[in-house]
Parts: sequence; structure tokens; C-alpha cells
Amino acid sequence: MSHLTTHVLDATAGSPAADVAVTLHRHLPGGALEPVAEGFTDADGRLALGPELLAAGMYALSFATGAYFADRGVSTFYPLVTVTVTVADAPHYHVPLLLSPFAYSTYRGS
Repeated sequence: MSHLTTHVLDATAGSPAADVAVTLHRHLPGGALEPVAEGFTDADGRLALGPELLAAGMYALSFATGAYFADRGVSTFYPLVTVTVTVADAPHYHVPLLLSPFAYSTYRGS
């Protein structure tokens, strides 16, 4: 069982990306998605998602980047960024997202 957090940084503005809507789904056998949690990043661009403990499996984090940039009057090529991860037996997973209107990157943080 694991816990999952994220941190979104706006590389264009050089600051945390506050108020980004994020959803977490679990992939079920057969390809269906089960909603697990949703929320918005805080003023520091951070968000803890899901229950305190997640069962092992494959999960999808979706970031509403289009709405975030639209609120700032900025066009973006990526209106939705979805990052799929495998949760195994680590107690904590941290999935940062470095964001700009025309690029993004992510990695397994600590």
C-alpha cells in the first residue's frame, strides 16, 4: 500500500502552478478506469491524492493544463496531461510535473 503526491511547476512563469485540477484513476482489468481522487494544487503547486494508502496497481494522474493556462490567457498545445504510473510496494510515490504551454516533463520524485 502506498501514498501518492504531486507537485506542479510552471516553467514559463518560474513558479508553482496553483489551482491545477488533478484527477487520479486506477486502471482495472479490461481497460476500465476507476475514479480514486481529485483535487486542486495548492499555492505551492502541491497536492496529495487518494486515500492514505493505495493498493498496488496501475494508476493515471490527469492534469487539467488547458484550464490552468486559459485562466492565465495563455494558449497551450497540451490541454490535458495524463501520466500513468505503476504503484507497487513503496510507502510513498511523488510525481512532479514541470509544465510549459508547449512541453512538459515528469519523473519519479522522492
